[in-house]
Parts: sequence; structure tokens; C-alpha cells
Amino acid sequence: MAGQVKSTPTFALTPSSERTPTAQNYLTNADFDWLNQYLPDTYEKEFERYGNRTISSFLRMVGAEMPTNSDLIKWAEQGRLHTKYTQVGSTGSATDDQVVFQVNDVLDPTAAEQVIRVGQTIVVVQNDGSGSNKAVVSAVDNTLGGRGRFTADFYEAGGLVTAGTGVTNADVTVFIYGSEFKKGTAGMVGSLESNDFIFDNKPIIIKDTYNVSGSDMAQIGWVEITTEDGATGYLWYLKSEHETRLRFDDYLETAMIEAVPAEQNSGAAAILGSSGAAADPGAGSDGIFYAVQNRGNIWDGGNPTTLADFDNVISRLDKQGAIEENVIFVDRQFAFDIDDMLAAQNSYGAGGTSYGLFDNDEEMALNLGFSGFRRGYDFYKTDWKYLNDPTMRGGLPTGAGSGRVNGLLVPAGSTSVYDQILGKNAKRPFLHVRYRASETEDRRYKTWITGSAGGARTSDVDNMQVNFLSERAVCTLGANNFFIFQE
Repeated sequence: MAGQVKSTPTFALTPSSERTPTAQNYLTNADFDWLNQYLPDTYEKEFERYGNRTISSFLRMVGAEMPTNSDLIKWAEQGRLHTKYTQVGSTGSATDDQVVFQVNDVLDPTAAEQVIRVGQTIVVVQNDGSGSNKAVVSAVDNTLGGRGRFTADFYEAGGLVTAGTGVTNADVTVFIYGSEFKKGTAGMVGSLESNDFIFDNKPIIIKDTYNVSGSDMAQIGWVEITTEDGATGYLWYLKSEHETRLRFDDYLETAMIEAVPAEQNSGAAAILGSSGAAADPGAGSDGIFYAVQNRGNIWDGGNPTTLADFDNVISRLDKQGAIEENVIFVDRQFAFDIDDMLAAQNSYGAGGTSYGLFDNDEEMALNLGFSGFRRGYDFYKTDWKYLNDPTMRGGLPTGAGSGRVNGLLVPAGSTSVYDQILGKNAKRPFLHVRYRASETEDRRYKTWITGSAGGARTSDVDNMQVNFLSERAVCTLGANNFFIFQE
């Protein structure tokens, strides 16, 4: 059977022929899609109030919001393809042609079976910088008594560069670079399973409300529109309500940034947990800061103010996913520090200016509050309103225990993960929001009116109450590619 268009797009608003406020012609924040289609001028004016210096507006710009019908979001991220051990000890003597090494790194899985196999070729580097060797692995012992041990035969005729100080020490670093076998021999013994890391997050419900008495509803604003079929009508909005909307919009962002999971036996777990028991957390969510602080990269002790400092950041990114484009959301001082660093390089001579994320359109980038530069990777810097707002994180005390955050580096683009709910691989933005939605209920941004004024007929109270609700979670994928800059 051939496919067909089941219905045409529509909207929940019904313009009135006269200026009569009803529940059906009330213009709310949830109508931006409709505004964008039918009232682009109004849409632009409304969009300005979000500000162009927020993570939320950036996510909307790149389309990083998507629905979910589950109260638990799960995904799997692939571990590193290669393994390097940095705490390897031995009792070998200098010039030994063959040495037994013991891996003392914290191993995963907990069975502590290191991944080095017979026939693989390795690089052995002395941790004190005194020398290095290359060797082929001739034996591996993963039995209970010798777990984590392997025997290496060196390619150098002089044998081991430096004597070991004991199998329990961390004398050398070892990594695999290939393998070598004699002609006519059997293949590699054993195989490696991918070491995926499973992460999950749960959405939280965010609410707010605005009340106005029936007698105070004099500040009604009207918008005259022409619908798609040519009919003319009116929509109304309450001018004084916009502050509640603005505040709620901010909370949608800051809740995703600041959210933390409730610990067992905490007060929040007791009142918000799914079972109502403190021992069953079931409350809170993994916000961006929490995810990056626990799974990502941290720069502390002041901002990176020199090119050498910034190169240390780049060096760390090299060791992670090496994502080509990154966005840095910064407070005012950090923005100045980056500007001064670049100015000292003779007109961005450190690498030039880049606007690739914005289709190389400098005007687009600047209109959105971004400036770009290249140093190894493309970076797009923008002031972050949240970090500068004196009523929120702006102006917090400095100091190691203050929790002050000066900036956040977010990789742009998408990564491949295994979606546990869908049961298949999927491309997902590194940073995106998932909101609860089904065929009958969309909880991305709900707003509705109740009471007995403003066209509502739901109670005998002489007021109009505007209700706001959202159920959402932020997903921080590949947190090892993120950087948080804090005191």
C-alpha cells in the first residue's frame, strides 16, 4: 500500500473575530512554532527574549532537542580501542633479553585480566624518562596466582634499558603497537570484547505558575493575524505574564545545567524519590556540570590565560575524541582572557579566525554572539548569560571550595551511541535535551490557563492562573570531550 499524507500541520490557537479573550486564543510561549510559520516578525521579537548567549538557544539552533517516551534514558558509549598501562613493574635486571612484567593499573573488568596477548608487539617506556624498549610478548599469565603478568622479549640486543625495582611498582608504561608471528604458526590466541560504558539519565519535572485576579486583567495585548485560509482574527496575551515565562525559560536551562542525582538517605531522596523512601533515591538528574565533573575534564586554579595554558587544554582534547569543532561558553573575565591571549598573537596569528560551524558565515556567528578562532581545532567563544547574571552564578566568591564555574567547553556535532531503548545505534548530538512525549502528551513545554477569568471556566476563583510545565533531561554524551573551567 502506498504511503499517504494523513493530515496537514495545524496549531492549537483559534483566533477570535472580535477582541474577546478565550482559552483558545491565548498566545503562549508554546506557540513559537506557529509564530515562526505565520508571524515571522512577531517570532523574531519573541525569540530575542531568550537571549543569544545561552546554551538553550544554542541547542535549539542546532536542533538538539528530541522526544522520549521513557522515564529512563539509556545509552552505551564505546570505550577506547587501545589500552595503555602506566603502572607496570618488574624485577628484571638491566640488559636482560627477557623480562616478566606485572600490570598494576586499576583494571577493568574487575577480573583484572590485562588485554596484552602473545604475539603482540609493545613499546616499553621507563617512567623516569631514562629510556625505552620495543618487545614482542612471548607469554601471558591471567591465572589467579599470576593475573596481569606477561613476558616480553626485547628487539634490542642490549636488552632492558633500566633494571626494575619490583613487580608491585610503577616503573614503566606499556602500550601495544601491533604484532609479529613466525611463518607457519597459528593465529592470535584469544580475542577482545568491546568495553562499552552504559550511562543513563532520568527526566525531571519543572513547574511554575502565574496568577492574576480577574479585576487586574486590564493589561491585555492583542495581535491581529490572518490565518492560512485567509480568515482574519485576534490573539491575545497578558503583558505582565512575560516575566514568569522568562524566569521559567531560564529555569529550563539552569535546571539542566545544575541538576544532581539525589544521594541515598538524603532529604531530597525522601521527598522526591519514587518510593518515598530515603534509601531509594529516584530523584534528581545528571546535569551538565555534574556529568562533566564526574566523567569529563576539569581545569581549575584560574583561567587558562596564555597560549601555553590553552595548549594544555588542546593536548588533553588530543587524548580524547579530538572533536574538530568546539563551543566555549564563558563568563566575562574568561572572555577577556581569551581576547587578550589572541590579541597577543598579532591579529589571531595563533591560528586564524574560523566560522565553520556557522557555514563560514561571520555575520551569522556574530549575530548569535559567537566569535571563532582556530588553534589545532576550531573554537567558538561566546559570553554565557548564566555565568554573568549577578542573581545567579555571576559574582560568586572565588576559591577552591566555592564551586565557581568560569566556562564550559562543549564539542559540536554528533557521536554514535547505542540507544538502549531503541535497541540500535543512533547518531546523537554530544549535548542534547530529551523531553517526555507520546502520541497524546507532549511535555516539552506545556502551558495552559485555569480559573474563571481570561476565558477559563475551570473554577469559581476570580482569577486566571497560567501554568507552566516541562519534563526533560539533558544527555551529556562523550563527556570525556567536555571541559569545565572552575576555581
